[in-house]
Amino acid sequence: ERDLVLAMIAARVLEPQSKLATARSWGHSTLGASFGVEGADENELYAALDWLIERQDGIEQRLAKRHLDDGARVLYDLSSSYFEGESCPLAQRGYSRDGKKGTRQVNYGLLTDARGCPVSISVFAGNTSDPQTLLPQVEKLQKDFALASVILVGDRGMISQKQIATLNETSGVEWISALKSGAIRKLVDAGCIQMDLFDERNLFEFAHADYPGERLIVCRNPQLAERRIHKRRALLEATVAELETVKRMVTQGRLKDAEKIGVRVGRVINKYKMAKHVVLEIDTGHFSFRIDEDKVAAEAALDGLYVVRTSLPSEQASSADTVRHYKGLSE
Repeated sequence: ERDLVLAMIAARVLEPQSKLATARSWGHSTLGASFGVEGADENELYAALDWLIERQDGIEQRLAKRHLDDGARVLYDLSSSYFEGESCPLAQRGYSRDGKKGTRQVNYGLLTDARGCPVSISVFAGNTSDPQTLLPQVEKLQKDFALASVILVGDRGMISQKQIATLNETSGVEWISALKSGAIRKLVDAGCIQMDLFDERNLFEFAHADYPGERLIVCRNPQLAERRIHKRRALLEATVAELETVKRMVTQGRLKDAEKIGVRVGRVINKYKMAKHVVLEIDTGHFSFRIDEDKVAAEAALDGLYVVRTSLPSEQASSADTVRHYKGLSE
């Protein structure tokens, strides 16, 4: 069973496909022979997975003892895979990270140590939101892995305000996350984040009454800012080009009905996700538009800007260390 599982892992890395296709592929490469499983059919592969899941708890316990200690920093994130079959109770309509619209999803959450070494994996129904999966991981860390204290690191979509309220009441748990763009905008508008401070350094720390007991660390990534500027410019240019086509159709009388004009314009706006930057005027036989440069400039001011938020005391981690801990999610 172990050899079959290892062969399936290698096959998944080399050429992801169904178990039936994997079993049929043994003869097309040296993979099956390398693991001594060249005669295994799909039923044996499924049986090996049943064998593995029965041992999951024990495997995770050993991994936790090997890689996690009290006070350890633990990274957690959720991903998903689309599902084409009909019999899986976890397969539900949800957000497709694969970009496979119209398919059902199965979500899976991965816990790792600070280096990104996997310790535990959990599966959830495809319509489960990221924050809903967080607290079961905390329970696993404290009860199943017997950790008296942990530092949980999750992105801004994972550790939401509701989860933070619960985590703050949970003994032995500190957390590191980040603010969403709307919250950053409010802080900028209120003058709490002064952009000229970035002239000399790329991060600074402050506190705010809306986030009691938290440290807020503002960071700016110039390279990310430049990439976002180029991406926004390209999307706006593509949007303008297609809207000009629609405008010509209206001017030439090929498109007159206001509702039909709106549908056509909507396709363009939804395609490039630039609706917030475009002012539209639609009427029977009339269509015009313009780019709202003030909104573009306001969004551009936040390019490359993010705010790490944490309950972790400064004695346990400096501003720079806290940011590094958060960046570990994407590394």
